[in-house]
Amino acid sequence: MPHDTTLTDAARADAAAPHSEDLRSLEAGLDRLQMTTDRPSSRWRRITASVLPPVIFVLVLIVIWQLYVVIAQPRPDIVPGPLDVLAALGAAWESGRLQEAVLTSLERGVVGFLIAIVIGTPIGLLLAEARPLRRAIGPIISGLQVLPSVAWVPAAIIWFGLSDATVYFVILMGAIPSIVNGLIAGVEQVPPQLRRVGTVLGATKVQLATAVILPAALPGYLAGLKQGWAFSWRSLMAAEIIAMGGTIGFGLGSMLQQSRELADLAGVLGTILVILFIGILIELLFFAPLERRMLQRRGLLLSGGAR
Repeated sequence: MPHDTTLTDAARADAAAPHSEDLRSLEAGLDRLQMTTDRPSSRWRRITASVLPPVIFVLVLIVIWQLYVVIAQPRPDIVPGPLDVLAALGAAWESGRLQEAVLTSLERGVVGFLIAIVIGTPIGLLLAEARPLRRAIGPIISGLQVLPSVAWVPAAIIWFGLSDATVYFVILMGAIPSIVNGLIAGVEQVPPQLRRVGTVLGATKVQLATAVILPAALPGYLAGLKQGWAFSWRSLMAAEIIAMGGTIGFGLGSMLQQSRELADLAGVLGTILVILFIGILIELLFFAPLERRMLQRRGLLLSGGAR
């Protein structure tokens, strides 16, 4: 009998050996896979991966544009070529108008957007936590979001005159609703368990909202901020185009309107390209890295992945 028991144990060990080898092989493979995917790429590679595709696409569009001008030979006052647009921007740069317009519009856009964040964030948290208040005010916020910002310009001129207050008012009315709705959407996606944990740990309502709910609602909040910046920039251009004169400084919208009055299509297209370039630059240098860092911290993006 002892001899039979020894043989049985040996047979079991031999039978289990392949399974153990398979398990160790699987674990080793998973370790290698984790090491490969989590290897951080260089900062230069991440920047190249995010910046190079749109740059190549823009260059292709410019080449197509130039080919059309060379082949079709349209009237320069109807379809100016890329070189004509570049010459118009060069003339604006030499006169200092381009630098003044860019700095003025950027200052207004950034300041107005920051003020919108300061105002919109507490309003969004309040409406997200107070459901009766949200049912009363939420539809109005959504209506303000779809209302074109340019509709506020005539009223703002009557209220504030031709001053910077008019521009900032239009920016706030365009950005705040987007920030509020984005934050409300983010709070709606917060798991109820997080609220219970915060309550059990003794958090007050203010602590629960600022230390638990707001960080958990960050994806929706960030989406609202991105949309809020887009509305800020669009609202700023609308206000600068319409509200000219008085104490309002010379911005990109004013430069665009001035080129239109002079029937300078090359200047109009050049200003449009500058406005577009600034919008893309803000997205690539600020919002895209912020979103990528947030996704990495939440385990939703590989640390070496480009986005």
